[in-house]
Amino acid sequence: MDLDAVHTFVAAADAGQFQQAAAALSITQQAVSKRIAALEKDLDVRLFTRTARGAQLTIDGQAFLPHARELLRVAERADASVRPGRRALRVDVVNRRIVTAGLLQDFYRMHPEIELDVVTLDADVDGAIAAVEAGTIDATFHGVPAQQHLPERIKAVRVIDETHQLLVGPRHPLASARAVRPGQLAGHRIWMPGLDARGEVAAYYDELATTFGVTIDVVGPVFGNEALLAEIADSSDLATLVGEGSRYLWPDSYDLRRIPICDPTPVYPMSLIWRDDNPHPALIELRSYLDSRRTDSPDTNVWIPKWEQRAASRP
Repeated sequence: MDLDAVHTFVAAADAGQFQQAAAALSITQQAVSKRIAALEKDLDVRLFTRTARGAQLTIDGQAFLPHARELLRVAERADASVRPGRRALRVDVVNRRIVTAGLLQDFYRMHPEIELDVVTLDADVDGAIAAVEAGTIDATFHGVPAQQHLPERIKAVRVIDETHQLLVGPRHPLASARAVRPGQLAGHRIWMPGLDARGEVAAYYDELATTFGVTIDVVGPVFGNEALLAEIADSSDLATLVGEGSRYLWPDSYDLRRIPICDPTPVYPMSLIWRDDNPHPALIELRSYLDSRRTDSPDTNVWIPKWEQRAASRP
């Protein structure tokens, strides 16, 4: 059905005259008549009766009018759903517990007028880039290894340096330490069940383990973060690594300790990934906000994976 004809029909019904409808639509009266005639032919009914006072709706026209108005409202909502700046900005934060979710929440606090659609894709960097390229999401956060292929329209800029901490229970040998060096973790069981054996996250932890002689144990079923925290709290030898900006909650009775790792401080670099031809104004606001929050680590002695070296230089 021709929506222009439907719009013209509603305008003529409201005005009661084709001439006034033509003026309201900035078209000729002849164009109004042609559109109405085409719509009547399409519906196989008469919608108006011409009188000395103008154009009056027939019974069929009266029956069609509320549906015509609803058609126009639906069309307007459909247009708004994809119009840049009128639909929600869809951002993949990867995991709602980690620093990316916290940063996006801070951004929303500063810009509550911006509508956000926060999602978590079950995808590595390749899958996330594909989703951005396809337009499934507007942006995502991921580590971008140097060898990572970026399609022509895809941009990736490093926006987060996430430092890591050691999480232990009260009976762990390092529980009383104010800080630990990466080398001190050698010989301790760093338990990270469910850690993916592939992708940029696995590459980061593989390089970290090799560099500092750390053993990362990924064996065991995954019962969720709450179960992991309970096991660590009750253990004298289990520990895990968490991002400084990651949000975890546990009962006071667990007495878990987050211990900074320094000299050097392991840093997981994350980039914002987006299409450079995406015109959504909220994406520009988000990029500006992340740029304003981007600061160098206060610890000048940091360790970052080798694969970040080329990625950090991307425009």
